[in-house]
Amino acid sequence: METMQHIITDTTLSKISSSEFGDYLCHAYCHSGFCTFERNGKMFRFGQGDCLIISRRGDLVQNLQESEDFVVDVIYVTQKFIDISTPQSNYGMKGHLALFENPIMRLTPEQQVRCANNFAAIRQRLAAPQHHFYRDVLINAVQTMILDFFDFHAEMYGVDKISSQNHQLMSQFIALLERGDYRKNREIAYYADILCITPKYLSEVSKKVSGFPATYWITRYASLDISRLLRNRNLSFTDISDMYGFSSVSHFSRYVQTNLGAKPTEFRE
Repeated sequence: METMQHIITDTTLSKISSSEFGDYLCHAYCHSGFCTFERNGKMFRFGQGDCLIISRRGDLVQNLQESEDFVVDVIYVTQKFIDISTPQSNYGMKGHLALFENPIMRLTPEQQVRCANNFAAIRQRLAAPQHHFYRDVLINAVQTMILDFFDFHAEMYGVDKISSQNHQLMSQFIALLERGDYRKNREIAYYADILCITPKYLSEVSKKVSGFPATYWITRYASLDISRLLRNRNLSFTDISDMYGFSSVSHFSRYVQTNLGAKPTEFRE
């Protein structure tokens, strides 16, 4: 394992759930074999020639199983370093939201070569701290990787023009969800008020950028967090209900059954 303050490279995904990587984004390229894992309530298979991008909160990755011939390149990058390396493009938010739902991109042979080369270039630059412009060449290498990720995703899903205003609004909305506002606020009016727009306009922007209305993302973030908390047997249902500001455990149970499709007790059976 090679490290810099903002970049860590590895050759296994087994550490992705470690707390030390809680503020890092995980980027991985599979050279051979495969692994399976559960994330956001879904099972995924990450295999040869695939690219994997998982944003912060690797603890949401569960039941990771690697095949004996699994060979992978892994690069963890802090959000801060990603922010300074990401080029000025309105495409990033669409890609981020799509990867939230499915973190795996299946690459063509030509894309596989590019992806493998990008990972190798970052490793090479990371191993040469004597370079007088070390930080700048690392930013350049990470930016190239990000731009290719944008290109891979656009090739798979197409390119929709997103205005700078809509991109900024959606970024601010998702940032509120990322910091956990959904625990106490699950009404669209709360987010619209903070962003100084109407609930209807926020929903329209969300639909244009992500394909889903704003309520979808509020419920999605809340449901995934609740399902994770329910699997923690150290927390009682009352504890979780209080975290979310429900008036009673019965109200919390109805919310879980409606939005997660099961009773709270079923998550612990």
